[in-house]
Amino acid sequence: VQLQASGGGTVQAEGSLRLSCAASGRFHISYVMGWFRQAPGKEREFVAVIWSASETFYRDSVKGRFTISRDYARNTVALQMDSLKPEDTAVYYCVAGVKSMLYSNTRGYKFWGQGTLVTVPA
Repeated sequence: VQLQASGGGTVQAEGSLRLSCAASGRFHISYVMGWFRQAPGKEREFVAVIWSASETFYRDSVKGRFTISRDYARNTVALQMDSLKPEDTAVYYCVAGVKSMLYSNTRGYKFWGQGTLVTVPA
């Protein structure tokens, strides 16, 4: 399975950015998909995951600002990020794996993309 993320860049505070991730290879439609991020000097942290259209989970600091969605026909996942803040600056990683209660833990995902950088200047 390969995950290819795109859409990162530099955006001013309160601006918006949309990340996309496409899965290929031996990807199974039952896999859940999500996003993690890692800011400079900090540990990688959970951002969001989508189990189904009605089952999505977010870290508290992005609730109400970020929206995760998935296109099952294209095996893609997107992260719409609005009202961005400088503290959102990080490398964002697309992830995929079997459904698990470890969804907010890095151990919950077998497949990782290469990361895309999002910068929100202070």
